[in-house]
Amino acid sequence: MIELHHKRTKNYLKQIKGSVLFKLGAILASFIAMPIMIKYLGMEMFGIWATMLTLISWVMLFDFGIGNGLKNKVSESLAKNDTSLASAYISTAYVVIGLVSLILLVIFLALSFWVPWQGVFNTNTVSEESLRMAVISLSFFVFFNFWLSLVNQIYHGIQKSSVVVLGQFISNFSALIVIFLLYKYAPISLTYMVFAYGGSLISANIGISCFLFYKKRDLKPRFGLFDNHKIKPLLSLGLNFFIIQIAVLAIFMTDKILITQLLGPAEVTPYEVVFKLFSVITIVHGLILTPLWPAYTDAYHKNDFHWIRKTLRNQLKIFLILSLLTILMIAIAPKIISLWIGSSLNIDDTLYLFMGLFIIISVWSNVFAYFVNAIGALRVQTITAVISGIGNIPLSIYFAKNLDMGLSGIVLGTVCSLSLFAVFGAVQVYLIMKKSRSQHA
Repeated sequence: MIELHHKRTKNYLKQIKGSVLFKLGAILASFIAMPIMIKYLGMEMFGIWATMLTLISWVMLFDFGIGNGLKNKVSESLAKNDTSLASAYISTAYVVIGLVSLILLVIFLALSFWVPWQGVFNTNTVSEESLRMAVISLSFFVFFNFWLSLVNQIYHGIQKSSVVVLGQFISNFSALIVIFLLYKYAPISLTYMVFAYGGSLISANIGISCFLFYKKRDLKPRFGLFDNHKIKPLLSLGLNFFIIQIAVLAIFMTDKILITQLLGPAEVTPYEVVFKLFSVITIVHGLILTPLWPAYTDAYHKNDFHWIRKTLRNQLKIFLILSLLTILMIAIAPKIISLWIGSSLNIDDTLYLFMGLFIIISVWSNVFAYFVNAIGALRVQTITAVISGIGNIPLSIYFAKNLDMGLSGIVLGTVCSLSLFAVFGAVQVYLIMKKSRSQHA
């Protein structure tokens, strides 16, 4: 068992080490690209672009949790040394998501000609025709990538999350180059921005897919390996993930839509800039947490609760460090944004405070969410996510409009919504570990 502890920990640290440079590169490319995009598009059109990405991101709902279910099933299958079972789950997931992507794309294209896009984005700056063209173009890239991105879940399942980070680096760096060329040589166009973003995204996923299935040919999806009996296990586990995804999108993705409708698309830009800056903390935390998901699954199915307990204690120590860094970020954020974007943004100090609080609660919640997700103990998270998702929009509207808090009110509504799982998730994990201690005493 001690040897197994060392092996699992060694692989976990290896994935983090392999991810660090690529993640730093991806973050740097993304940060350099943002001021260039704002200069290229302007404040209002950049706000429209950010909101457009949010709207299209809702497509991720329609995997019905199969992506996360696939991650767990691949990890479970390989923990039992059953490669053929893992391959069957992978093939089934690719066929199902491929069909869903195609059907949704056709439906979206048909509906897009009936949607008043200027009303959706609350703008007259961009013509209806230009908005429709940009949204339709983006939908092609997003629905295709929806299918391609299953490869990321497979990498997580085989405990090779560092390759996913490599894909993010390739995507962000490619996008940076193309966006810079647009800024220098192209007229202002949302459609050009769509092709820069979408092309970079799918090229990266195609690259890491080819790499995986060349190296791991026994995991390569094949239509002949499709098994309709595998759909139910993916969905039975994935259904809870699906409900959680809906709630999470209701919490996170509606913020920009609310800002656009309540305050105007130009106000999305300062929100996006502050969120982008503070998200460095959650990105770093994600780098630490992501390899733990399949490791937790492996340890749980092998009853290695000693390793799980030790790892959770270490994650709480990391939470304290990241919380201190977030408090520091609140203090220095105005100076960083002034140097990074310029002094043209008028940002209230309370927005920094509430965004910092949002980050601290997110980090705390994720410590426990990754563990319960990995072992499939999703009931508490599902219930709290549904309640939070329902409450987020009215809370955000109340704080933003009724209390006249503007952007800060939107973020405060999100903070209040997240607090539910922050409490009950921690209690759930404590009870699970207490029960495991009594059972294996």
